[in-house]
Amino acid sequence: MTKVEVDAQAQTALDIEAARRNAKLDVPATRAFIHGGEDAWKAHQRVEAILSADPVFDKSQKYYMTRKETYLKALKMQKRIEELRDIHHWDVRDMSFVHLALDELLPMGLHVTAFEPVVMSQGSEELKAKFGPLIKHRGIIGCYLQTELGHGTNVSQLETTATYIPESEEFEIHSPTLTSTKWWIGTLGKTANFGVVQACLILPGKRDMGPHLFLVQLRSLDTHEVLPHIKIGDIGPKAMGGYASVDNGYARFDHLRIPHSQMLSKFAQVTKEGKYIKPPHSKLSYGGMLYIRSTMVTTAGRMLAKAATVSLRYTTVRRQGNKGVDGSECQVISYPPVYCRLLPILSRAYVFILLGRNLTYAYMELSKQLSRGETESLPDMHAITSGLKILVSTTSVHDVEVARRSMGGHGYSAYSGLGKVYSDALPSVTYEGDNFVLDQQVVRAALKAHNQSQSSTHQSTFSAFLRLLKEKGSETQIALFESPNWVDWRVVVEVLEWRAARSVESYAKALENGQPDASADQRVSRAVTEAYVATQVADMIQSLSRLGLGDSAAIVGSLLTLYLLSTAEAALVDLLSLGVIATQSAVDKGGPAEMLRLEVARSCRELLPEAVSLSDAYGFTDWELDSALGVYDGRVYNALWDRVQTEPLNKSEITDGYLEFIKPLLERGKKLANEELKSKL
Repeated sequence: MTKVEVDAQAQTALDIEAARRNAKLDVPATRAFIHGGEDAWKAHQRVEAILSADPVFDKSQKYYMTRKETYLKALKMQKRIEELRDIHHWDVRDMSFVHLALDELLPMGLHVTAFEPVVMSQGSEELKAKFGPLIKHRGIIGCYLQTELGHGTNVSQLETTATYIPESEEFEIHSPTLTSTKWWIGTLGKTANFGVVQACLILPGKRDMGPHLFLVQLRSLDTHEVLPHIKIGDIGPKAMGGYASVDNGYARFDHLRIPHSQMLSKFAQVTKEGKYIKPPHSKLSYGGMLYIRSTMVTTAGRMLAKAATVSLRYTTVRRQGNKGVDGSECQVISYPPVYCRLLPILSRAYVFILLGRNLTYAYMELSKQLSRGETESLPDMHAITSGLKILVSTTSVHDVEVARRSMGGHGYSAYSGLGKVYSDALPSVTYEGDNFVLDQQVVRAALKAHNQSQSSTHQSTFSAFLRLLKEKGSETQIALFESPNWVDWRVVVEVLEWRAARSVESYAKALENGQPDASADQRVSRAVTEAYVATQVADMIQSLSRLGLGDSAAIVGSLLTLYLLSTAEAALVDLLSLGVIATQSAVDKGGPAEMLRLEVARSCRELLPEAVSLSDAYGFTDWELDSALGVYDGRVYNALWDRVQTEPLNKSEITDGYLEFIKPLLERGKKLANEELKSKL
């Protein structure tokens, strides 16, 4: 049998073209849907075209730069963004597209996401009048100093103090211990000249009122020198080279005095005489964290979208293993273990992006309510954003790595683009609240809702699943679903809601009878959050027919349904142990668990022909993806070859270290080898 000669370089382009040609999805319509409308997509496109054509944003050398060079390049990019903002009159929406299009974190990123929103939402009118324009136009650059060397997630135990001195009408900011040093603060190390400091308010008589927020100048506005009574520096490189462009820093305060007016006093206040005025809600000062957590959903969705796009394109053009009828090796994407790994990631990317947009709207509405002194929605928003922060950060770290591994050996190359995505995703599981600690907060909120549901007919959006316990009774020994119809997404949503309801009910009973098991917090938190997301996905599916997607609505609906199915599959241990589904069924031979797995596989097979087009609908350009393995035209080997030629080590045929290191080793080896040969003669 003669070997079939195949031009692999040409075949990759043919394979990606065939994948697009054979798909039924209307990519432009779906792309507009993902971006929130055609106008939003076109605005994003305009911004991306400007950035990608500007040499300041060239990415060709980024893997060869030192950390210092990376930081300085990011500063240069930041300066250019502000120049382009003035030239093109970019508004707030345009600026959001700028940060979405860039794959490089900027040193001033937290000015936008943490510093500015906190000052403007929690500062007094006097404070905002004085500093608001400077903050808006980057006349000052700010950061948010909360985490300390000794405490992070446990905000109530922060050690930095802000002691009020009535005689001078000042607060004295002080770091009493080494562990009270502010640590991990983005933008602080070398960039910021102002910061919002979270410190324990100490009133006359040594009354500790707990953590409050203060606006503190850190560096001179003229020379950028660190001010007296403060010590600031960068905390050094991060794991796996992640966040290289961000100057995470530390700060210690030595009895630094600030004016009385620089306490963020829209809610909690201290009179000039030292009297404390309580805020309408104890958690109002956490508004900054809620905002950041809400934005993390969209960020995670974008990360998964990049991972899905790169891995789906590459596995479509990569041929390896078994041979087909034409004698060519099969496309890697055609293997069930591959597409059944990648398509659920694609579904989660869609859900997180859409959910993130909804959450941003919800946060904006909450902000309006808080500005009017209305705090009723705050506990729910705190619980929802905490649960979603855990879910999306844990999921994105896991899924990006799964996508990278699906590409085999080449996935380990930096040129694949996913190594950087992974290293930048990794810290999200611990910043803005360690996930294992946040689990406890979600569970506390769920238990509180459960206890209140016994005497109340109202269920919030967060705890809507608890209605099931009233409608159909509490925990029994009989499984709720003996033979669930997994094809119906409504059934999957109800199954996930029942899982949450029984998880909370079981936890409450465990508390009554003793101590819950060690992993109960994580299981209950995830069950509660995934039930909330399932109801949001249900709303998304129901709204598809009204969004101008035409025939593509069914395809997107199937992808969203796959999200629900894969979520249920991952929860099988809960579903079985809590009696939500039966272990065996009189109708289905293998029982509900096996039928669920078969439905996941069937759903993936059905969506496989649409996979590349569904990922195309994110609208990533090659510049945005910056991946040799995810190039739009499919010519991955050419792209990888071209990237390798830019490696600085390849600029000279003989390495600089040859004469000093390699040649002496070779000469030593020859000498010893000759001596050994002579000794044997």
